Order: sequence, then structure tokens, then C-alpha cells
Amino acid sequence: MSLPDSGRGPLVAIVGGGQLGRMLALAGLPLGLRFRFLEPNPDPPVAHLGEVMEAAYDDPQGLDRLVHGASVVTYEFENVPVEAASRLSRAAPVHPAPAALAMAQDRLTEKEAFQALGIETAPFRPVDSRAGLDAAIADLGLPAVLKTRRMGYDGKGQAVLRTPDDVEPAWERLGGRPLILEGFVPFHRELSILAVRGLDGEMVEYPLVENHHEAGILVRSLAPAPQVDDRLQEAGRDIARRVLEHLDYVGVLAVELFQVGERLLANEMAPRVHNSGHWTQDGAITSQFENHLRAILGLPLGSTRVRGARAAMVNLLGDVPPRDRILGIPGVSLHLYDKEPRPGRKVGHINVVDAGGQGWDGGSGGEDHDFQARLLKVQSLIRDHGEVS
Repeated sequence: MSLPDSGRGPLVAIVGGGQLGRMLALAGLPLGLRFRFLEPNPDPPVAHLGEVMEAAYDDPQGLDRLVHGASVVTYEFENVPVEAASRLSRAAPVHPAPAALAMAQDRLTEKEAFQALGIETAPFRPVDSRAGLDAAIADLGLPAVLKTRRMGYDGKGQAVLRTPDDVEPAWERLGGRPLILEGFVPFHRELSILAVRGLDGEMVEYPLVENHHEAGILVRSLAPAPQVDDRLQEAGRDIARRVLEHLDYVGVLAVELFQVGERLLANEMAPRVHNSGHWTQDGAITSQFENHLRAILGLPLGSTRVRGARAAMVNLLGDVPPRDRILGIPGVSLHLYDKEPRPGRKVGHINVVDAGGQGWDGGSGGEDHDFQARLLKVQSLIRDHGEVS
């Protein structure tokens, strides 16, 4: 893609106007990019960052208005209707391509694609009926996780089956639609790999990140993940590379992983910028948001190297502690999404960067103690403040 070196910058059209769209725009405005969003909700987080088309994601007229004059189209969430993405692709380049959406939107399709690419996953079975659920349980055993094949995020659309008594209530809640049963994985920890692929096939990846969840929602990410050697990092890179090349993918891809011993199992992919990559805004040379824009516009990809030794990201759920107390902690950056407080809602995040330490595995010197103390202070401040009621 050839971009002008002067005059008005390229117009990037984004399906979705939430916090990820907001952070994409904030990363792109210094590059001279212009933004237009398709978003059905009034007063979204992207308000004032570009032109907002208030329409449903599958509204033909809204889609046509979104893409008119755009240099490229992207999206900030993976449940964009594939038909809508295909319609947009007839008028402008769409990255990642609609095929990536189709793969990510169906957990069964996704798992089957992983296995076809030689990527290990948890054992799974499709479930289309109550009898099919019983047969899947007979194959995989309990405990297991019953999930809807489509939609569902942050722990929604799923039920943990620990004993036979859990089966019927789970079926009553989730039955009547295509499901997938996944066997329990005795994982050591949850990781993710974020990789970027450009229009020319160039690929770079960020370090593996360790993720901590509560009630299915990401609460904290540590980057680079502690105790990761070159072999494990290469294993994560190989998983991302296989998916990127298979889909001829352009942009940022996140793959959520389970570490089981020395193995990495793919859990799911997100064809977009990802919550576990928010640390890159302050902790990497080039953020995931800027690199996504660089990739889809055919610009050279930026360095994914960590600034300093390490970084941590802590999500703000439900409400925001007093700003003066957050910003009074050295080495801390606050990112708010301009969203109304609501229990369990992601309203912002805090990044903590260790500029001069030796990393998670570098011992217990003064720098390490200082960074850990700052991270604990952030977490304590969030916990003591509590959620909005």
C-alpha cells in the first residue's frame, strides 16, 4: 500500500468504538492518521477521536458510510459479522481478513484449525444435544468445561462441570445451541503471545506474557513472563507463526496459551489487539496499537523490545481509584477508557514499568524490591477502593 508523505493522512476505518478502538486512535493520531468508527452505542469511548457512524455492525448503509474513502478497514473485536467484513472488503482492504474472523468466532472451528496446523490443544468434543453431551463426558471425563461455540468472552458463555451434579444445570443454561466440551488441562499457568505480521509477510512478536484471571476476567499481566527461556519463547512464536501464515494474516494476533510442563497448548486466538498487550503502551519500544496500524497500512513494523527490564498491567474493573493516589506511585501510567463505571466492567488499566531492574528472575536486589513494592501498592489501592455498587 502506497501512502502519501504529505497532506491529509490515511483514513483508517474501524468497526467498533470501544476502548481498543480508542487506544488504536490514540496511537495513530501522532502518525497523522485519521479515524472513522462504526459503533451503535451513543457517546462511545472513541467520541472526539474521529468521525463516528452510529449504526449497527451489520447495517448496510452504515458499513458503506464507514468504508467510503477509507485506506484500510480493521476492527476492535472479533464478533464482527463475517458478512459485514466481507462487504467491506469489496470496497477497501480489510485486515485482518474475514477468514480470521470466521476462525475465531467458532470455538470448534478454531480448535480444529489449531490441530490441523500441528498446534496442541486441550482435548475437545462438539456437543449438539443432551445425549451428545453425555457421550462427550464419557470420552473426556470430568472435570471439563462446557462452552458455547460462538460468542462468549471474559468467562461468559461457559460452565465448569466438576461432578455429574453440574451437568444438568449447565445444560439448562447453555443448551439449545452449538456447544463444545473441553477437557480440563492441568496447566501450570496461563500465557499469551502477541505477534504482528505486515503486508510484506514480515513478522515480529512480543515476549510471552503471564496472565492472571479472576472469575474469567483478566486482572493482571506480567511481561516478559517470569521464568521463560529461549525454547519456550520460540515455541510461542512458532504457534503464532503457523496461524499467521495459514491465514495470510495482517495485523496483531493474540494467542492465549496454557503452559503444561514444558509444553504450550493453544486455548484460543483473538484476531485483534488484546488486553494482555496493554503493557506495551509504556513497556515496549512500539505498542501493540501502533504496530497494528503500521502493519495494516504497509508501514515498517516497530521494535517489540521491552523498555527496561519488565512491565506489569493491572486492569481497573468497575471503578477508578482516586487519580492522585495512582499517579503518586513512581513509574506508573494510568489509562482510562471514558466509560461509565459498572460492576465488572473494564474502565481502564494501570501500567507499571521497571526501567532499571534485572527482570523477574534477576534476584532480590533494590530495584526488584522497588518494582514489586510499586506493583503491590497498585494492587492494594485497587482492592481497597473496591468496585462501584
